[in-house]
Amino acid sequence: MERRHFLRQAGTTLAVASTAGLAACAGPRVESRPTTTGGTFSLPLIRASTDRITGIYVCTRPYRAEGPRIETQKLGKKTVVHNYGHGGSGWSLSWGSGTLALQMVQATGAKELGVIGCGAIGLTTALLAQRAGLSVRIYAKALPPDVFSMRASGLWTPDSRICDATHAPALADRWEMMTRISYARYQSLLGLPGKPVEWIDGYSLSDAPFGKFHGDVPDEPEYGEFGDRVRDLTPRPVELSPGNHPFPEPYVRRYTTLMFNISSYASYLMNEYRAAGGKIEIREFEHPEQLQQLPEHTLVNATGYGARALFNDESVIPVRGQTARLIPQPEITYGLRAQDISVVPRSDGIMVQVIGDTGNFNNADITPHREASEAAVRELADVMAKMKRA
Repeated sequence: MERRHFLRQAGTTLAVASTAGLAACAGPRVESRPTTTGGTFSLPLIRASTDRITGIYVCTRPYRAEGPRIETQKLGKKTVVHNYGHGGSGWSLSWGSGTLALQMVQATGAKELGVIGCGAIGLTTALLAQRAGLSVRIYAKALPPDVFSMRASGLWTPDSRICDATHAPALADRWEMMTRISYARYQSLLGLPGKPVEWIDGYSLSDAPFGKFHGDVPDEPEYGEFGDRVRDLTPRPVELSPGNHPFPEPYVRRYTTLMFNISSYASYLMNEYRAAGGKIEIREFEHPEQLQQLPEHTLVNATGYGARALFNDESVIPVRGQTARLIPQPEITYGLRAQDISVVPRSDGIMVQVIGDTGNFNNADITPHREASEAAVRELADVMAKMKRA
């Protein structure tokens, strides 16, 4: 059934995945279009079976009710620019968020910068600072692929768990700025080797008309929704009439969105950073006082959920997320959203995620629950088994 949560996490991927999907004049769509058979079309089938699961990954998305913390703090001899708390929007907003943080860094007059953290936000902010002429050193306890950012779904979802509905009006203008800056940057990354960023089409399936269901995930807050502010970036989703699609459900909506092939994208960012002379030091901090030992006078704190422990910021709430990857299939270039699952056709593995499930909010447990991922893969297999063949 079509839930509001489905239309938020997806429908921030229908509204925003579409929201930040394809501009009317923006660049290429998927490489290969579906083949047609009479009035309908066919799609290559995903080989969905539990023995094709290559890995199950869990992350904790750093949600803050008021939205990302991007602000300056004086800490002893150091100036710390905080840049964390992006919920499920870290990759999507990283260039815009990093741009705002860099402006705060530049206001200090710093020529050298230390960045704490090497996930999506830290690495992007470091690269932006380099391109602005600063000498940058990253301090991190782990590097890609061993950071939580690597476990994200890989979809462009700029308002996924970005704030609660109460704080949305105060965040709206800043969110729109970050979204537009990030969107523009991603257009410049299209077509690069390894396809770090690309457009995909996807299909949302429902057994009832879209927009008829408005139930929330019972144990999660009402999140802020900003998709309408950037409608000009994207095309509208297209509802396909029965008989004009290969899916078993009577209601099908086609959407277009940006997708990050996270392995190649993170490799691109790391290579760019190192090629420009960026330095990396493996180091873990347990107390803010330890930052006083660093040679840089200005630091960016991009520790994500780690800021809760390092800076005692209890406003950062973990939202658990689990994904499974299936063996890649180069012919699969379409995304899918069915009753309880989201599917992303990344080049490093077809990502299958449960959506709409409870028990994730304020849950820092990173133990994989294989049974949940196997159930999601079986649901996907059921969809594939019922699809019309060419």
